[in-house]
Amino acid sequence: MLKCASVYTYEIDDPEIAFAEIKAQLDKKITLLEHSVGIVMCHPEFIATGVLKHVCENLPFDLAGTTTSSQAVNDEIGELILTIFVMTSDDVWFRAGTTDSLSDGIDAPTRAAYEKAAANEPEAPKLALVFPPFLIEQYAGDAYVEAWGKIIPRTPLFGTLAIYYTVSFKESETIYNGVSKKDTMPFVLCYGNIAPRFFVATLPENNIVSLQAKVTKSVGNLVYEINHMNARKFFTEENIPKNMLAVPFMIDLLERDDHDGIPVIRGHATFTKDGTAVFYGDVDEGSTFSLLKFASDDILSTSLRGIRQINALPDVNGILLFPCVVRRVVLVSANKHLSELQIAKNTINPSIPFMMSYSGGEISPTSIKNDVPANRFHNYSLIILVI
Repeated sequence: MLKCASVYTYEIDDPEIAFAEIKAQLDKKITLLEHSVGIVMCHPEFIATGVLKHVCENLPFDLAGTTTSSQAVNDEIGELILTIFVMTSDDVWFRAGTTDSLSDGIDAPTRAAYEKAAANEPEAPKLALVFPPFLIEQYAGDAYVEAWGKIIPRTPLFGTLAIYYTVSFKESETIYNGVSKKDTMPFVLCYGNIAPRFFVATLPENNIVSLQAKVTKSVGNLVYEINHMNARKFFTEENIPKNMLAVPFMIDLLERDDHDGIPVIRGHATFTKDGTAVFYGDVDEGSTFSLLKFASDDILSTSLRGIRQINALPDVNGILLFPCVVRRVVLVSANKHLSELQIAKNTINPSIPFMMSYSGGEISPTSIKNDVPANRFHNYSLIILVI
C-alpha cells in the first residue's frame, strides 16, 4: 500500500528550525515504510539561505522537484514557502536520479541518467515523475516528452517545468537532493503496486473562438504558415490580440500516430524577424487550432470542475496538481492571487494528502489505451495525478 503526506515550512532564515518543523510534521502524519521518496517545491529564496539544502540532506530519502512561485498543501497556501510531498510504501519502490547538463542536448543525458537509476530494474517503471528545466529558448516542452518516449514509451509521464517567482523564468532551477541547477532534469521512477490516474483541466469549450485555421507549414514549435499564409500575416489579418502571451490556442494534433482526439493547449512565445510564430510546445504541420478566450473566472471554474472529480474516486492515497503559471498571472491581474490554490485546499477531501505547485509547462498523458500513454506537453492547463 502507498501512503502519502504533505509537509511545509515558512522558515526561510534558519535551516535547523526549518528542518525541525518539517520533521515534526512528518513524524506526526506518517510512518516511513521500506521505500520512500519526496517531491520538493520551493520559493528560490530557500536555496539562497541554505534551508533547502539542509532540509534535503537531513531527510532519509531522495527528493526531486523545482523552484516555483506559489504552492498549496493540506495545511497551508503560500508564496514564500517550501513544501514536500512524501510517498512511502512496502510494495511500491522508487528510483530517483538527475541528468547531467542538457545545454548540448536532451536525449543522451536523459538516457544515461535513466540507465543509471534503473540499472537493477528488469521492467519499465509504472510512472515517471519528471522535472525539466525551463530552457524554452533552446527546447520546446515537447522535447522532454519525446526524449523520455524513446526510452520508456509505455510509461506515463507526469511533471512540471521549473519556474521563478518573477515573469522572467531564466533563473528558475531544478532540485535534486538539495542541489539546484538551471539545466538538469531530476526525475522519480515508480515501480510495483501503483496505478496512477490522470486528469487535464483546460478551458471550457464554449470559450473557443473558431478561426478555421490549419497549420500548413511547421517544424517542431516553429509555425511558418497558417492557411498557406505567413504566420504573422495570418494573425494580423485575423485581429489576434497583440499581447499573445496571454492568448491560449487549442491545438488538435491530427497528424500524430497516437492521436486520441483530445486537443492540447499551446501558448505563443514570440515572432521571428521573418514572421515565424514561435510556440512553447510543438504545433504539428497539418494540425488545426482555435483561439480560446481566457479570464479569471474561466480558470477558477475549470479548476473546480477538475478537482471535484477526485473526491468521487476510490482508493486515493495522494494527489499532485500542477497548474500553468500563466493561469496565476491572469488571476493576479484580477486580484485573485491565491484563488486557484484555495479551491484545491477547500475542495479536496482533507484526509487526502496533496501538493499543488505552479508550473512552467505541464507534462501529463491525455489518455492511456492498451497500456500505452499519450504523453503530452501542455500550456495553460491544470494537470492532476491521483495515486
